[in-house]
Amino acid sequence: MELIKRHARFYLLSFLKHDFKASITVFFVALPLCLGISLASNAPLYSGLISGIIGGIIVGIISKSHLSVSGPAAGLTAICAGAITELGSLQIFFLSVAVAGIIQLLLGVFKLGGFTHFIPSAVIKGMLAAIGIILIAKQIPLLLGYDEASFWTKELFNIITFKNTFSHVKNIYQHISKGAIIIALASLALLIIWKRTMAKKVPFIPTSFLVVLFGTLLAFLFQQFIPALALKPQQFVNLSSSLFSDIKFPDYRAVFSNTDILKNAIVICVVASLETLLSIEAIDKIDLYNRITPQNRELIAQGTGNFLSGLLGGLPITAVIVRSSANAEADARTKLSAIFHGVWLIVLVLFATSLLNMIPYCVLAVILIRTGYNLAKPKMIVSVYKLGREQFLPFIVTIIAMLFTDLLVGVAIGIAYACYFIFKNTYRAGYTLEVKNEGHIKHFYFNLAINVSFINKKRIKDELESIPNYSVVHIEGSHSVYIDYDVTEIINEFKTKAHHKHIELHLSGIPDVETIRAH
Repeated sequence: MELIKRHARFYLLSFLKHDFKASITVFFVALPLCLGISLASNAPLYSGLISGIIGGIIVGIISKSHLSVSGPAAGLTAICAGAITELGSLQIFFLSVAVAGIIQLLLGVFKLGGFTHFIPSAVIKGMLAAIGIILIAKQIPLLLGYDEASFWTKELFNIITFKNTFSHVKNIYQHISKGAIIIALASLALLIIWKRTMAKKVPFIPTSFLVVLFGTLLAFLFQQFIPALALKPQQFVNLSSSLFSDIKFPDYRAVFSNTDILKNAIVICVVASLETLLSIEAIDKIDLYNRITPQNRELIAQGTGNFLSGLLGGLPITAVIVRSSANAEADARTKLSAIFHGVWLIVLVLFATSLLNMIPYCVLAVILIRTGYNLAKPKMIVSVYKLGREQFLPFIVTIIAMLFTDLLVGVAIGIAYACYFIFKNTYRAGYTLEVKNEGHIKHFYFNLAINVSFINKKRIKDELESIPNYSVVHIEGSHSVYIDYDVTEIINEFKTKAHHKHIELHLSGIPDVETIRAH
């Protein structure tokens, strides 16, 4: 009982001193992202808010992470937009999100959270960079004030295809808005200047909130005093005052008849889990108390959140590094900060939707461009390049494959290309060979590696067969932990060949195995 009281006192004091302020900071960071990610996903604006609320409150309660904050993820916008188009219905898409949550929950229950470690780092970085590029590209029509960007689905280069180029350019020209372009450029300039000069001096003011506030005020001034630059009603956020009456629940019957639901659910689950586990790993590194988040428990929390988000018409949820970093920088100490940021979101949705409807879409596009830039920073690309071609080539291949196909195919191609390098290096690394001349006789010293697999079979066989007559061969395998049967068979077969070629053979640590002989 005394222990419970001590815990309660700790959380109360922490909330009053640190977490209350941090929750408000995270709320101001999360709000524009919830709206902007909905927009980039071609989903209703309420979907991002629902996933933000569930990510804050439900995931926050179940998770054992003290600093990470969950909500809709920029890394999933391209996937969501493509899935909504492919499935042809929001209700069926929401069902995919719910099914993804169930799969994620099962991964956590069966303790499979470590699966992400089997995906090469270069492929993960390439995936995130490609998502960042797509995210930036999708904001271009909104920056221009284009309010009918239905052609912009998941294909990055759709706007410049030969078939559609002229109609799209003409379409954009007819719908661009000078006011939106000025607001977007001014907001982008403020964002860059603020980040370079003032962000570290006044860290309690979130940059994204400041940019949204500035852009909203500028749009208001244009409407009041410069009608020629005033934005159209469809260029503003449009949330119903009775938000929850607009919620579209999933069509549960479709799960038995539409196989694309499971395919999209698996993609959402894999990417959401990757982003979550990468985020908590990064945020644990800056935790002052060195607390480590249990991966499987986090997947259970995220899976529960995604299941509920899908049922209620929300977007996929992940732990998000942008919100989590803001939380840590705001001096949060416990998960109460993440939970209460969700509470503030629901309060805003219930009592202040009219304020949200004053935000121009072009300002949200600026926020998303910054998010996309953080995913695909030139600095990060240069750092991967410096690691060498074995890291850089899978990275670039993943990006290009994703831009021209989709996420699942792109990542699969990236992994396959990375595996080629693994195969190539394993093929070369099976043994070392030293050749010495002692008088007129050549001595060949083979030192087998710690692990020698069947991949090394051909190279070892070719090397042994090339040894000239009357040589001396030493094969050292006593230091090897594992020698594949195929390799020991090749070496044992060489005994007969060595006898016929008058080769003196010395084996150490090579087990005897049965070989096929002609009779």
